[in-house]
Amino acid sequence: MEIQQRASHDIQPLIEQRADPFIYRHSDGYYYFVASVPEYDRIEIRRAKNLEGLVTSTPVVIWRKRETGILSANIWAPELHFIDDKWYVYFAAAHTTETNEGLFDHRMYVLENENANPLEGNWTERGQVRGAWESFALDATTFEHNGSRYYVWAQKDPNIEGNSNLYISKMSNPWTLTGPQTMISKPEYDWEIIGYKVNEGAAFLRKGNRVFLSYSASATDYNYCMGLLEADADADLLDATSWRKSQAPVLSTDESISMYGPGHNSFTMSEDDEKTLFVFHARTYKNIIGDPLYDPNRHTFVTELLWTADGKPDFRGSVAALARSVQ
Repeated sequence: MEIQQRASHDIQPLIEQRADPFIYRHSDGYYYFVASVPEYDRIEIRRAKNLEGLVTSTPVVIWRKRETGILSANIWAPELHFIDDKWYVYFAAAHTTETNEGLFDHRMYVLENENANPLEGNWTERGQVRGAWESFALDATTFEHNGSRYYVWAQKDPNIEGNSNLYISKMSNPWTLTGPQTMISKPEYDWEIIGYKVNEGAAFLRKGNRVFLSYSASATDYNYCMGLLEADADADLLDATSWRKSQAPVLSTDESISMYGPGHNSFTMSEDDEKTLFVFHARTYKNIIGDPLYDPNRHTFVTELLWTADGKPDFRGSVAALARSVQ
């Protein structure tokens, strides 16, 4: 697929044509990178000792979609996690590329690998992660906090208008939810409902006595943007009232630096473990021919995450610093 040419003043991506990027820095000293590939037909992992090495490292395909039936279409948004000495990949897959009333039929799935190096060994399908409904579900992430493992994902509640809301649950093992499942955000502000009513792509971050969940909203064209949830670190994360939601987007299209539709982010650490890094995708042009989902030019960007004076992630300032670094 052709990569769109960029002007000299554009912010520069780390890796081209990779949407929904997830970078994990492991205790073995490697960075591991997974993302949606433009063909939506496989999951691949690449690793390197530094971020720049990810650009030229050879991707290893660990799993391909099935020919028909479940797990056969639109393989989206893989995340790689190391849990209890095993590797897990969380991802979404559909039965078909067709939609029903504007919705795909994605469900959430898990792969497992016991090998120390996830580029080697065997990946086992652990099956579907099932929420409260058998409905459109995707963009899962998992994290450990205060001794419990949590799972956050986007799903369609049949009784709520829109495409997807954000939910949280505890896990009894890396592929099974347990106990209450709580909705912590639904599309409600004007900037969350452009094109589609979407909350998706959550990413967890802790800083001091607060925890954050960044997420993405609206259609996947230039209207795509990021919101932020925050809670006290000692709060009950399964209580929806623990979470406070940004009333305005925390990152959105900025034509002055040719950044369009930023979102679906993750976080990782610098090589010295001193800095949090902000990983996200965006396009460097506005106008798209056809369905934006099938435009391949969502690229992966990485920059140091800056913080506001009151201790919140400063996504706009972080991206502005990235833009200045290439001018």
